[in-house]
Order: sequence, then C-alpha cells, then structure tokens
Amino acid sequence: MPRRDFTGWALAVPMCALAVATVFPMLFTVNVAMKSQREYTLDRLGLADRVTAANLVDAWNTSGLGRYAFNSFAVTLGSVLLLLLLGSMAGFAFSQLTFRGRRRLFLLCLGALMIPFQVIMVPLFRVLGQTGLLDSHPGLILAYTGQFLPFTVFLMTSYYARIPREIVEAARVDGCSTFAVYGRIMLPLGRPALLSVGILNALFCWNDVLMSLLVMQSEQNRTLMVGVTALRGQYSDDIPLFAGGVLIAALPVMLVYLFFQKQITDGVTAGATKG
Repeated sequence: MPRRDFTGWALAVPMCALAVATVFPMLFTVNVAMKSQREYTLDRLGLADRVTAANLVDAWNTSGLGRYAFNSFAVTLGSVLLLLLLGSMAGFAFSQLTFRGRRRLFLLCLGALMIPFQVIMVPLFRVLGQTGLLDSHPGLILAYTGQFLPFTVFLMTSYYARIPREIVEAARVDGCSTFAVYGRIMLPLGRPALLSVGILNALFCWNDVLMSLLVMQSEQNRTLMVGVTALRGQYSDDIPLFAGGVLIAALPVMLVYLFFQKQITDGVTAGATKG
C-alpha cells in the first residue's frame, strides 16, 4: 500500500469512528422520541413503527417548555448583545490603542480564561443575592457576560490586531474621535469575528445548565435546558417524553450550526490569517 494511501486511511478511520460516536446519540434520541411508552418498554433499541411528533407536542404543552424557551431566548439574546459590545470595545482598545498597563490588563483577561466556573460559583451566588439580582434575567445575563467575556475579548483582540494601524491613524488625521473610529471603522471591519463570537456565545449560553440552575431558582424563570433536566425527574418513567424534550432543546442549536457553520469557521480563523 502506498504511503499516501496508508496516511489517508489512518486519518479517515478515526474520523469516521468519531463521526459515528457523535451522530449515533442524536439518532438514538430521535428514534426514542418517535416511540410510545409501550413501544419503548417492549423494544428499546428497535426502530420506531412510525414517525410522529406526539411526544414533542406533549413535552411542549404539559411541562412548560414554551415558557422556558422564552426565558432562554431572552437571556441568550441579552448576553450575546452585551458580550459583543464589551468584547469589541475591549478588543479595539487592547489592539489599537496605547495606554499604560495595556499588556498587563490583557494578560489578566487571558488568565480569567483558566478559572473554572466552580471556583467562583459561591462568590457569584452571594454577590447576586446581595444585589437583588438572584432569580432574575438581568442577573443571569450579567453572570453569562462575566463568564464568557474573557473569551470574547481574546478573540476580538486577536482579530483587530491584524488590522493595520495606519487605518486608525488615517481616521484620526481626518478628525475622527476614538469612539468614531470604533463605530465607523472597527465595527464594520470586525463583522466576521463578531458573527463568529456571537454564535459561539449564543451556543454557550443556550446550552448552559449549571449557571442557570444556580441563578434561576424559581420554576417560572427556568431556562430551557434546566426545564428539560427537571422533566427527567418529573416524568422519570416516560423516557420517550423526556427524549422529546431533549430534542426540542437541541433543535435550535443544531439549526444554528447547520446554517452558520461556514461563518463560525471563517470567523474563528479570520483573526489568525488576516494580513
């Protein structure tokens, strides 16, 4: 066997195995969601007799997933907008402006990437409780912003650092202020990175369970992922209903990645290849 063919097979076989390991749980969940409770009890691994959305409809109507989905959408949208605003401003400052302590502040921001959420979980809970933000959408938005802002700043700084400083200097010569340079030049040029980091942060916030479970304590304020987790305990014997809830929660994520996978890849790599 030629060396090139051997190398190709050595890469293809593990990748195929990884693809199967990734796709199989999704297909299994879809198959279970199509079954009735009786059908699942009699044959857990077999294919469903027919395609039906009964479990998805029941999960949506009987367990309040609609309200949970609205909570997730509101919190995710607010968090992403705040992250993009603060992250792009910080990235512009760290990459294009000169001020005292810039490098130290950037290294401090990078160091925050290494701190797991479990370390700051108790202090965060106490701060939100003392400020009256516990069990509220603004409280969870601020928690998400604090957790994912270092990643956003890192990506935006890496991208903006590839933009020639001559562009900023030319804008200053034309009389633009710092905020005008940011709004008229840096934001339009940063659209690929903004789209990428916005989608990634949206996925992070939508899929989060631990932080939402800590902040949102009342049932009416639960996010969708926490609501699906509670569905497992509330209807522990009805696995097809639980699978339907899981499918509802995962469907927006799959659609976002399906339609924006090229933008995600282009945005992540743009900061490393620009210029």
